Amino acid sequence: MVFNFIKSQLLKVIEWTDDSKDLLVYKFPMQPNTEIMMGSALTVRESQVAIFVNKGQIADIFQPGYYKLSTDNMPVLTKIMSWKYGFDSPFKAEVYFINTKQFTDQKWGTVNPIMMRDADFGMIRIRGYGKFSFRVDDPATFLKELFGTNSTFETKDITDYLKSILIQNISDTIAELKIPALDLATQYREISAAVTEHSNADFQKMGLQLVNMIVENVSLPEEVEKMMDTRTSMGVMGDKMGAFMQYQTAHAIRDAAQNEGNGLAGAGMGLGAGLGVGNVFAQNFAQGMSQAAAPAPAAPAAETQPCPKCGAQVRKGAKFCPECGGKMNATVKCAKCGAEVRASAKFCPECGNKMADEPAKKTCPKCGAQVKEGAKFCPECGEKF
Repeated sequence: MVFNFIKSQLLKVIEWTDDSKDLLVYKFPMQPNTEIMMGSALTVRESQVAIFVNKGQIADIFQPGYYKLSTDNMPVLTKIMSWKYGFDSPFKAEVYFINTKQFTDQKWGTVNPIMMRDADFGMIRIRGYGKFSFRVDDPATFLKELFGTNSTFETKDITDYLKSILIQNISDTIAELKIPALDLATQYREISAAVTEHSNADFQKMGLQLVNMIVENVSLPEEVEKMMDTRTSMGVMGDKMGAFMQYQTAHAIRDAAQNEGNGLAGAGMGLGAGLGVGNVFAQNFAQGMSQAAAPAPAAPAAETQPCPKCGAQVRKGAKFCPECGGKMNATVKCAKCGAEVRASAKFCPECGNKMADEPAKKTCPKCGAQVKEGAKFCPECGEKF
């Protein structure tokens, strides 16, 4: 009897078969006066870490694997208890299993709206929601900072605090990125990446890692959404005051028609309002039509220059005269200084020589260039004389 009782108080197998979805920490059950045998089997499965604690002090940490407990694989505990080599007696210690898998589908949402300064709409309030996932990255830090000596620790014990960190960083991120309200829906991925980067510094202080953060929706106040719808409608109609007045007048007529009034007085008021709005609409419509029908301002007249051959006014920059076909940039050489001079010039702009004193020249019948008397071919187009 005594032998069986003593034997039942010695642990030979230490393991945790995890069948939970949200359990972060599991403390291995130790009955009173229960001791762990040297040589006991310790099984640590994937996505688990086992931590041995002696009198509130973290001792040895075991990663996934199968272990036969001895002084060789428990160096910290061996040092704390001043065990000599070859120690094989039972000992007492607390064993905690830490779940290191990724906990997904954790929901976040704004309890109170986030204030945001927008260039288009001024100060506005936005709300958002989404999901995030996290895991234990540093089991020792996690044990020290969060669960202490609790026998169990679940995700619900910390998710509210993690959500508050995310909301705080979402507010800072939107302010830093200066994303306009109109573009928020196109920047969810950028916001998620920035919030994940900023939040991980706070998560790491607790031994955790923010694996992923997803923004599913960011909603604007109802009045801002109406303003956005109006702006979209105005964009279709054209960004003009006349178009805006027509748009507003059409809505006023619709509202006046729906408000029939009560009795004769109400009918008169409704009719008067309808006529007044109708007049305004007619004026604005006529103004818009007159603006649309007004002829476009005439384009400024192009600069011209005289043709050196026939004297006709030709657009400046043209290469040939449309009247005679002569070259507009035809030049001749000054007989005195050799400078290139416009063919119709009377004096050389370089030396002042009178161009009429030059040797007689004839005009090419094909291109109109000035050619020296006696020349057999035109130097411009190659025409044979």
